[in-house]
Amino acid sequence: MSPDNDIRDVIIIGAGPCGLGVAARLNEETPSAMFTDEEHQRYHWIKKHTGRMKLVQARHSKLNGVRADKWNAGKAYSCVGKEEEKKSDPERRGSTGSASSVPSLSSSASTSSETSYSTLVLDGSGDQWMQRWNNAFRMLEIKQLRSPMFFHPDPGDRDGMLAYTQEVGREEDLWEISGCVGKEMSKHKKKKRRQGGKQQPIGGEIDERDRKDYYSPSTELFTDYCNSIIERYDLDKPGQILKQEVTGISYDYLPERGDVPVSSSKVFTLTTSTGQKFYSRAVVLAIGAGGAGISKIFPWKPTTEEEGASACCHSMEIKSFPSPNVRNKIQRRQQTNVVVVGGGLSSAQIVDMAVRKGVTKVWFIMRSDLKVKHFDISLPWMGKYKNWEKAAFWSADTDEERLEMMKVARGGGSITPRYTKIVKQHAAHNRASIHPRTVIISHKYNADTQTWSLVTDPQIPDLPPIDYIYFATGARADVREMSLLNDLNVQYPVEVKEGLPCLTDDLMWREDVPLFMTGRMAALRLGPGAPNLEGARLGAERIAWSLEELLEKKREVGDQEQCEGFCGLGNRYASLVGDDSTIE
Repeated sequence: MSPDNDIRDVIIIGAGPCGLGVAARLNEETPSAMFTDEEHQRYHWIKKHTGRMKLVQARHSKLNGVRADKWNAGKAYSCVGKEEEKKSDPERRGSTGSASSVPSLSSSASTSSETSYSTLVLDGSGDQWMQRWNNAFRMLEIKQLRSPMFFHPDPGDRDGMLAYTQEVGREEDLWEISGCVGKEMSKHKKKKRRQGGKQQPIGGEIDERDRKDYYSPSTELFTDYCNSIIERYDLDKPGQILKQEVTGISYDYLPERGDVPVSSSKVFTLTTSTGQKFYSRAVVLAIGAGGAGISKIFPWKPTTEEEGASACCHSMEIKSFPSPNVRNKIQRRQQTNVVVVGGGLSSAQIVDMAVRKGVTKVWFIMRSDLKVKHFDISLPWMGKYKNWEKAAFWSADTDEERLEMMKVARGGGSITPRYTKIVKQHAAHNRASIHPRTVIISHKYNADTQTWSLVTDPQIPDLPPIDYIYFATGARADVREMSLLNDLNVQYPVEVKEGLPCLTDDLMWREDVPLFMTGRMAALRLGPGAPNLEGARLGAERIAWSLEELLEKKREVGDQEQCEGFCGLGNRYASLVGDDSTIE
């Protein structure tokens, strides 16, 4: 029977940072703590153990706390190899019956001695990790990440990227995030204090002691670090990632056909654009901004003619830069004019690249003010110990409150100080024109001349015919509009707030539907950092906890030797407790 017809334990949809974070976390036996014990107990995990233990014990002993209660409740996990597993677990032995299209229960027989589960990654972009991510950075010629050093998908060490940089001697690939760290007061506040005014700490500054964390890596350094994670966990095996775009997900019992065994519980059936079907016990949806089902935002809906290669495109769909018609005019040394719409970092990067590629002038139009921020979320959420903000978020009574907190923390599109300086330098040399609080109220495309006639409010004086328009206006995620979730939305509906699903605390669709979401779709549980690299790691942490428990329930382990499970949770010395044979 084809391996594609096996029932896998986990299928991850998306091979970007979020998918990589989950795959790596599931293979890490001793993950670094993402939160303190108190944070885990108070704000997330304690909900699953209400009524099972006395909370006072959790503060004094891990053995008697939330985690220990889970691990000492008579549950066992087997750290056995593939051959032993086949002997001890009838469900995973598979079938030698007819070659029907009904999946077997062999879980692809890829289980190794290191892991006790089988996984598969499906991605519409390619069969390599981070392929869409790397292509986007390469196309826009982005040399530096916006995120600080401790935002990455490595589950093994929070400071792993910093350690990697020092180990390979690539400190020159670090860019200091200037003006972010330090306690010096602005001249205005110093003057205010001298005048007797009340002095407040500068809200945008981070403790000087954390300066080493507030460097951002170069794109090449981050890519190499991700490759080291992939190599460390052996995540690049042949067939581990398939170039398949998932178009539908259903969750139900499999029909019984002939003598082929079927699962006694519901499983996921994933249908791809090629018509192939894949089966799994759990699914992790880890698609990013450019993934399937994510709607791109436009100021107006371009027609088929307007969306051609010579008219306009969204920043997520750039195939070549500049566009062919603009490139031809540059080569003929003709005047070229390009409009970039948007107020985020991507828009500023496109403005800069257009100028560097030879465009005569770039008209930078943004709906709101020019917002200058180091990161796309406010600094109180970025500190190494951002406990207060997270505590307030997790303690909110409703998802509406959390939604408002996220809006305040993100505050719309913003540009880093570095790129703000670059764009203003282009404007000073008359290569760019910046227009905040401006919208396009009329547009007409002439296919014969391949130019646009635009009218703005307020009016931009002497706006010439425009050769091309780039919409760096972001994307909108709404689970109700994602075609691959149509069946689940009908059969297993969930509450939705402005397009975001109200997931369980374990980032699961519902308690009875083990579809997990990470990244921006999990924002109501992870917070405003969910779409960032931080969200990739934090989401993976929660999902790994729940997957371990979920798959444990689905397997028969009998009286096999107890271990700590494939997620690396619990206390590795717990087995020594009460063993008097080791005492002299």
